[in-house]
Amino acid sequence: MMKQILFAGVIGLFLTLIGTPLLIKLLARKGYGQYIRDDGPREHHAKRGTPTMGGIAFILATVAAYFLSKVFTGLGEARTPAPTFSGVLVLGLMAGMGLVGFLDDYIKIVKRRSLGLRAKAKMAGQLGGGIAFAVLSLQFADSRGNTPASTKLSFVQDFGWTIGPVLFVVWALFMILAMSNGVNLTDGLDGLATGASVLVFGAYTFIGVWQFQESCANAVTLTNPAACYEVRDPLDLAVVASALMGSCLGFLWWNTSPAKIFMGDTGSLALGGALAGLAICSRTELLLALLGGLFVLITMSVVIQVGSFRTTGKRVFRMAPLQHHFELKGWSEVLVVVRFWIIQGICVIVGLGIFYAGWAAGK
Repeated sequence: MMKQILFAGVIGLFLTLIGTPLLIKLLARKGYGQYIRDDGPREHHAKRGTPTMGGIAFILATVAAYFLSKVFTGLGEARTPAPTFSGVLVLGLMAGMGLVGFLDDYIKIVKRRSLGLRAKAKMAGQLGGGIAFAVLSLQFADSRGNTPASTKLSFVQDFGWTIGPVLFVVWALFMILAMSNGVNLTDGLDGLATGASVLVFGAYTFIGVWQFQESCANAVTLTNPAACYEVRDPLDLAVVASALMGSCLGFLWWNTSPAKIFMGDTGSLALGGALAGLAICSRTELLLALLGGLFVLITMSVVIQVGSFRTTGKRVFRMAPLQHHFELKGWSEVLVVVRFWIIQGICVIVGLGIFYAGWAAGK
């Protein structure tokens, strides 16, 4: 299984490195270019017409990398390592959110307007995908009785509060909507959301490997069984995270400034869904707020801006989301992206430190 993690990352990287330029040519030939807001920074107007819907590249690459890694590592063995319910559910959630984003992007392009799907239709699509994931994730118990998700709240692992299946579905929907829209808001500068996502997926690759090594299923061989993790398929979640990390890295080659392609809502909603799915299935739900701290920060800037304007008539930031505020203050796009990546890197380091501390405290 450890080979699968390496294979998934390398295959995902390779597929998007060679596949994204082919997608760029296809989208450019069809005239599927990005619509740019007139009220945004003036420098962004030069990006008008840049091919969008690039999320198609890393969604397909991630799914292919996941399954190909199993085929390649199973060659010469009696049985090809099988996909797990946890891994397939996270991939399904990613693809479902990506489909909603694709429809949104496609309508924007065909009708040449900045708004795609109607708000109710877009919300209905996200809710449908989220509910399906949440309900299915409480099924398919393994021999230890573990399902892909748990009705208990979790931080570095499950803690004592059981919220029941109905409230769990509501909680899962909140996480999925929050993360998918958080990544969507962050995707405003070349490479910003892609690079930040790479860091978080790297963290979840580590978390999956660590949870496997310290799994309660191996309690008889652990030096401290009290600190073990009850997660259904931790190593396969690491394979999914590695495939996502590699695919996003390859896409970043073409998405970094000056971007040759944008991920669009197709990519941003898919990445947010994948992040929420990994957090739910790895039992690190509340930790995601820290691991994905940049997405939370940018989302909060929009909430603060809208709340302030509606209550006082004044704006806190020159423009929301937050990255555009600093652009209007005179920071170059590359400077904003690199500094925000640093902030995201700090969030990941702190989050992994807390994750390890939680394990150490249980010793």
